[in-house]
Amino acid sequence: MALRRSPSSTCAGSWTNGVSFRRVATAISESSSIHSDGLYHLTKDMSGMGLDPMSHSILEPAPYKQQPWAEELETLLQRNSMQITPSEDKIPVVESLSSPRGSAEGLYFSDGKRKVDYVLVFHHRRPASIRSRASATVSHDRLSIVSNGNFAPSVGSDPTAGRGSIPRVGAGCVGEVFMELGRAGGNELTEPADHEMHLVRQEFEANLLEAGLEIERDREVKAHGPSFTRLHAPWPVLCREAEFLKIKVPTKTSYELKEESGFGSTMNTVWRKMNQPFQPKVPHQDQERTKFLTHCFSREKLHLYNITSKDTFFDNATRGRIVYEILRRTVCVRTCQTIGISTLIAKGVYDASFPLHDGDYKVIGHLEEKSDRQVLHDEWAKYSAFYKYQPIDLVRKYFGEKIGLYFAWLGVYTQLLIPASIVGIIVFGYGVATVDTNIPSLEMCDERLNFTMCPLCDGACDFWKLSTACGTARASHLFDNPATVFFAIFMSLWAVLFLEQWKRRQNSLSLSWDLTGIEDDEEHPRPKYETILLQKRQRDQKNQKKKKKKKKNEPEKQEDGTVTGKDRWRQKLLSAMAAGPPSTIEKLTWKDRLPGYFINVSSILFMFGLTFSAVFGVIVYRITVSALIAMSPDPETKSNVRVTVTATAVLINLVVILILDEIYGTVALWLTELEIPKTESNFEERLILKAFLLKFMNAYAPIFYVAFFKGRFAGRPGDYVYVFQGHRMEECAPGGCLIELCIQLSIIMLGKQLIQNNIFEIGIPKLKKLVRALKDKGSAEKEMEGERPPQQWNLDYALAPFDGLTPEYMEMIIQFGFVSLFVASFPLAPLFALLNNVIEIRLDAKKFVTELRRPVAVRAKDIGVWYNILSGMGKFSVIINAFVISFTSDFIPRLVYQYTFSQTGTMHGFIDHTLSYFNVSNFKPGSAPLNLQQGNISVCRYKDYREPPWSPDAYMVTKQYWCVLAARLAFVILFQNLVMFLSLVVAWGIPDVPKAVVEQFKREKKLLVEVFLREEKEKFQLIQSLFSKDANLRPASHTLHPGQGLPIPGRYSTLPPLPTQGLAGEGVPRARCRAASFSQFTGQIPPTPRNENENSKHTAV
Repeated sequence: MALRRSPSSTCAGSWTNGVSFRRVATAISESSSIHSDGLYHLTKDMSGMGLDPMSHSILEPAPYKQQPWAEELETLLQRNSMQITPSEDKIPVVESLSSPRGSAEGLYFSDGKRKVDYVLVFHHRRPASIRSRASATVSHDRLSIVSNGNFAPSVGSDPTAGRGSIPRVGAGCVGEVFMELGRAGGNELTEPADHEMHLVRQEFEANLLEAGLEIERDREVKAHGPSFTRLHAPWPVLCREAEFLKIKVPTKTSYELKEESGFGSTMNTVWRKMNQPFQPKVPHQDQERTKFLTHCFSREKLHLYNITSKDTFFDNATRGRIVYEILRRTVCVRTCQTIGISTLIAKGVYDASFPLHDGDYKVIGHLEEKSDRQVLHDEWAKYSAFYKYQPIDLVRKYFGEKIGLYFAWLGVYTQLLIPASIVGIIVFGYGVATVDTNIPSLEMCDERLNFTMCPLCDGACDFWKLSTACGTARASHLFDNPATVFFAIFMSLWAVLFLEQWKRRQNSLSLSWDLTGIEDDEEHPRPKYETILLQKRQRDQKNQKKKKKKKKNEPEKQEDGTVTGKDRWRQKLLSAMAAGPPSTIEKLTWKDRLPGYFINVSSILFMFGLTFSAVFGVIVYRITVSALIAMSPDPETKSNVRVTVTATAVLINLVVILILDEIYGTVALWLTELEIPKTESNFEERLILKAFLLKFMNAYAPIFYVAFFKGRFAGRPGDYVYVFQGHRMEECAPGGCLIELCIQLSIIMLGKQLIQNNIFEIGIPKLKKLVRALKDKGSAEKEMEGERPPQQWNLDYALAPFDGLTPEYMEMIIQFGFVSLFVASFPLAPLFALLNNVIEIRLDAKKFVTELRRPVAVRAKDIGVWYNILSGMGKFSVIINAFVISFTSDFIPRLVYQYTFSQTGTMHGFIDHTLSYFNVSNFKPGSAPLNLQQGNISVCRYKDYREPPWSPDAYMVTKQYWCVLAARLAFVILFQNLVMFLSLVVAWGIPDVPKAVVEQFKREKKLLVEVFLREEKEKFQLIQSLFSKDANLRPASHTLHPGQGLPIPGRYSTLPPLPTQGLAGEGVPRARCRAASFSQFTGQIPPTPRNENENSKHTAV
């Protein structure tokens, strides 16, 4: 490949050499993506292919006078770009791993000593199909590549000379650079887009070298496929970044955790022995009673830290986090004007970036030889370890605080589901035990009472006996009994207890994981935010240039001989000074986001309408299928109409929920992108709120309909509400809507958990992995010969990328809603949630350890916005359960009847009290039953509180209706205030921070103060000894020599010099002592300045 500058800055010249090449015209305009200097180094890189590069002077850009930083950046890129070319051997290009250690583990550089802290991956692309080998002659494929305007116009070039001239863009002069792209290796053709990406990677890796990282890559022999760039952070870089990030590290000072004495100590010992079989077998678990003091890392206090080895002082997760911080703030100014690795991945410069796992997860050797990944796999990620506690500290050490907090929260939630499940089982058992003594159920099943009910549909349906609904009534009592009220109150308090317990656990982990007092890390803008902001700046610059051009032309237009050249120059200068430098746009305003906000609101409303339409569609299905089954001549089919319709409708609801759930997740991501959030945390919060809102409505809309709307607007016989060609609105079963709510909740909850866990989380990832393996199988077999075994970076790259914790949290939050919101209708919900979570923990653990790339260890103080969502749902559950008990169940009507209208004070006669009378002669024409199998019937019954037909106020609501309604509303108010009061009592009685944590925090603070006071005391004693030695040596000699052990002036102290006698006027400089470094506290005063410098070298900043 060769590059040459066209003789004309605007036209394409003729090609003189006869080799096969591609012609690329690069137009240099205002928005640059490739720099001329980078093009020159590109020619140097291609010189190894047998092509001679052109002279650099031809491509040398003129200094860019309007940008003072351009010269400095050009010098930096010229220095660093030479380092990152493989031909210059600045980045080691390795044939194969020669070290046995590196070859076995794949975790080190080729020397087997330096760890691979991070990996960058990019692809060598296949040549495009349009570049066929048939064109052996010259083909003129032109590629216009936008540049940043750093090419200066050639002096003396004629803008109008030559053929095919390119028009001027704006006020800048446009130049062309022609690249002759020959065959790579004689067989493959080179893609110009790959060279553009190469230039960006060239500058980026040069800046990484400038930041102190060490880089190594393999020599790739294949023409396409992934290429891996391995990064290593040496000790000075780790120290610098650890101090910048304020990473807390252990000091040499340790203390024993305080143990309780007396009865408490005995109980703790017994509890530990009982829990021993449930504890995971983690190395160094016996050292939990000893804790080292931690302090923010500082290069001036290295002697304070417990540094046994520089290679292991920072663990792999911390090293990866440090390298990621460097990657995300490294800039590419000359080539693509971006910041950070995430932007480069979004632009396609790199395909992926990730830290390495700690070797293979398969166990080889004994426990002492296991890596952290192997320990996590054996003690955490296996289904056989379901009964054990989670090794949360090891999870945090390996994956970081954010993922550790998620699993800790999931563990607390699962543990507290145990008492809720036990109470739910007791409530359900109470219903089973009392079903045979429940008077309303017995009355409903008694055929002697002979309650003849009105038809369920018009025309085709006949009158029916209430005793046929005996099974529904008995099943309803299992969930609708007095114990349900107690369980609803218990679960409302349980939600508060769960949140309080999590706060205590979180505060304990904050102290244990040194999260107290950490500051939020500064976040860089997201790639899309940067792109849109850059586009806005470019538009603003163009508008300013147009305005300047108009102002520039105004004096020329007004020139009539009266304005001299000097005055015209002065006028231009004043106008330029008035204009000032172009204003830089720092951020996007609400006007830039207004279209996104409008689309967000309209789309969310549309999604709500879609959800309600799906629910309404299922309602129509129920109504039509019920009418069709009622017209069936088979009596067995007619008797099972309610069970058939309810079960099939719920299954349809489940399928619709699962489909819309996936759609809403994608839509929420798209809508969040339209809002253009600035940072990743802001993006994540907005995504969580949108996804939760849409998925909450999707999951609970059918349940809300059954609980609060079904049967409320059906009307009465003779005055029904009709929809769609005479179909009546559906009514609740004779036993009430609570049993249907229970069926709806149980099927949706269980189906959603089973299908999502087994299909979405297990089946689909395995299917993708199988497809990817089959896809790569053919190419892998061809390249198998001569290749070394796959290294750890190859194995990790084959894993799925980590996409965040939002799906994991969302699944658990929706489940928390099933457990807390409608738990009064389904007391077994906590039990099924517990069984699901026991599997979910191991499933997520296995996914993180074996199926996902290792995520960057991200610090986090808490679980973020998820806690606010949980708190809101806990308060909302109180209101929902109050309305479910009062309006959906028959608990309040039974109480009102027993204590107000019952003559015996018992529940006898309750069914007859709740049924009203209807005269069949009042049916509207065409709505009366056509086939009467019950004989001549003059009066039928229906469930409602209305006056009989012989009353003066026929079919009007009775006073019993108003009494029940008032009792229901009073119960809602009483229940809500009682539970809220008890919740406040529980929250007040349980401190957010455990007492032991408070005492431990105070003790650590006191010990740290003592450590620093002791250091200051030793420093003061050292300074005093220096002064005393100075005073003793000065009378003996009036001249000072550096070899006499006296401190050199100005070198050991910033204190003012002490007054001395006999030295005034001698010309001898006064001894100035600087505060000694901490490394000198424990040692003696070195005899010579040379030794002093050597001893304090490691503390230099």
